[in-house]
Amino acid sequence: MTNPLLEKELTDFQVCDRDLPDAICREYQKAEAIAVDTETMGLIYQRDRLCLVQLCDPQGRVTVVRIEKRQVEAPNLKRLLEDPNVLKVFHFARFDLAMLRENINIKVAPIFCTKIASKLARTYSSRHGLKELVLELEQVELDKGAQSSDWGNATNLSNEQLRYAANDVRYLLSLRHKLISILQREDRWELAQECFKALPVMVDLDLLHYKDIFEH
Repeated sequence: MTNPLLEKELTDFQVCDRDLPDAICREYQKAEAIAVDTETMGLIYQRDRLCLVQLCDPQGRVTVVRIEKRQVEAPNLKRLLEDPNVLKVFHFARFDLAMLRENINIKVAPIFCTKIASKLARTYSSRHGLKELVLELEQVELDKGAQSSDWGNATNLSNEQLRYAANDVRYLLSLRHKLISILQREDRWELAQECFKALPVMVDLDLLHYKDIFEH
């Protein structure tokens, strides 16, 4: 089931290098919540570097920030993602938080994770990927064709890659509201909030390579 507006929406994003411009950062800081995602060279924190950071606000304004190899800071991104007055909404926040911490020293807070929320709310399903979640709750079929890409080639990213990166944040804010409604209805909203608060500790453990410390 494909949203007939999808192709029109795909063109509506801005690409920046190294950091958010001051004016865009200020606009995002006016939002109650923003959606955030990352693209990386792989899934191992100390080996695979951060390549893109994507942002979307409630007005649907998407910005894709290209992070350079060996870049160690992005002051405006840090200001925004650490702003205590702006909620940051991720899908599988645990990975993105670790990549942002490891690569550009950003400790994101406060946090909402649609994957955690989905697992707590949608207990009737075993499928909690972003594609499945958007399809069920937004009636939009995401194109994941560019998921496995060379994101490190930042200056030569294809339109397909950029559209894929932008679409990964477009629906997160809407998903958040719909998942909160289910969590509240099923009396699991307070539990979800405690899970989100625990995410920075999980990231600390991941970056120190601890595994299964809560197991027997």
